[in-house]
Amino acid sequence: MKKFAKFWKAANFRLKFGLIVTLIFFIIGFVVYYVPHVNPFTFNTYPNKLGASAEHWLGTTSMGQDVVWLLIEAIHNSLVIGLIVAFLGTVVGVFVGLLSGFAGGLLDRVLMIVTDTFVVIPSLPILIMMTSLMKGSSTTIVMALVLAMFAWAWPSRQIRSMALSIKERDFIHTAKFSGESTVQIVVTEILPYALTWSLSNFMNATLSAIGSESSLAVLGLSPGNLVSLGNMIQWARSYNAIFNKQYLWIGAPIVATVILFVGLFLLITGYNDYLSMKRGR
Repeated sequence: MKKFAKFWKAANFRLKFGLIVTLIFFIIGFVVYYVPHVNPFTFNTYPNKLGASAEHWLGTTSMGQDVVWLLIEAIHNSLVIGLIVAFLGTVVGVFVGLLSGFAGGLLDRVLMIVTDTFVVIPSLPILIMMTSLMKGSSTTIVMALVLAMFAWAWPSRQIRSMALSIKERDFIHTAKFSGESTVQIVVTEILPYALTWSLSNFMNATLSAIGSESSLAVLGLSPGNLVSLGNMIQWARSYNAIFNKQYLWIGAPIVATVILFVGLFLLITGYNDYLSMKRGR
């Protein structure tokens, strides 16, 4: 508690605000989500096109779904996708970048050719093709794995430059002379220096992944059985929610997406400023 109190006192406003907003979304997506409730994806569970009331805080959709629980499900799935993509992209990118930068030689050239290939390949056409092959049927995990294919390349490139500077330090030469393997040196000696950067990249990758899935969904390219923030907007648009004056249905996921993006953005920038301030000390 003392460490947290010290951190909270030193944190800037953006970091505090972003942390609070992100925490609220995580509570909604991973705590409230598990409160027993009717499956929000099931059609005609409730009367259609109801307005806001004590029973249905944001009304119901044209298919008889409760907007609140549909939104909670969408937040949960979007966060799961973002976290899986960020985790895989950060772990793979950091490991490949550190190994490439530290090992050098042929291994470095091979890994960088693969990395540069994924960097220059336009991700949108590939994602469109893969989501089309799914034929509108997929799971949260599969969608996250598809997006993760392009989430590791840039982190790998960035962390490699860090490894190139660190590997020339004296403690790395000492580890080499002591007989430690390349992988062991990367994990035990170099990785701790990359953890701070990795956390910042993890938050940024989460934001990018949620944005990518939402963009695909609004274009009608996300799996039709996946309840996400983007798909919720797409469904409301497809069923003419605006023309039917169902503003809560289409407005709820849009507002939630904007607030989530702003919260994550403030968390990332605030955290980077917090690290800069600590280094200045």
